[in-house]
Amino acid sequence: MNNFDWHSDQITIKTPVTNTYRNTQNVRRFLIDSCGPGFKFDREFMAWVKNGKPKTMGEVAAEWLRRKQK
Repeated sequence: MNNFDWHSDQITIKTPVTNTYRNTQNVRRFLIDSCGPGFKFDREFMAWVKNGKPKTMGEVAAEWLRRKQK
């Protein structure tokens, strides 16, 4: 999965966040589809995404939704 292309490969809820993760338009489209039109990146959230702990894109979407419910 290290060869995953964050610009063009299909992202699903099972896609692992790899060390090559990038905030691309493809990622933004996936997260808007998963979280709704109010999705936005912020520094604190991005630090969590890139913290090196194993996670999937489904978990990324769920975490964003959890943070917005506070």
